[in-house]
Amino acid sequence: MKITVVSHDGTEHIFEAAPGTSLMEAAKAHDVPGIDAVCGGNCYCGTCRVHVAAQWLTKLRPAETFELELIDAAGDSAPNARLSCQIPLVDALDGLVVHTPERQVEY
Repeated sequence: MKITVVSHDGTEHIFEAAPGTSLMEAAKAHDVPGIDAVCGGNCYCGTCRVHVAAQWLTKLRPAETFELELIDAAGDSAPNARLSCQIPLVDALDGLVVHTPERQVEY
């Protein structure tokens, strides 16, 4: 499947990913900048935040409370903010476009 991650400066990072991995795992495997993933994808740190392009939001499973709390703790009030570790790549997400914030939470 094709995934596009747009950095805050507008640079597009386009790569292929296999269904069954998370967006965070795929982005890290392709050295996409802006997705730090300090906790390794355990939904604990909030350093893999992305902003999902509007047309893709309804294709994602809803965020769970803990994910929303981490996003809020990061100070991100964007309605399309998600943690990339919590986005499993499924066939319906082929072509997914997300944007990275200017900076992630710092540890």
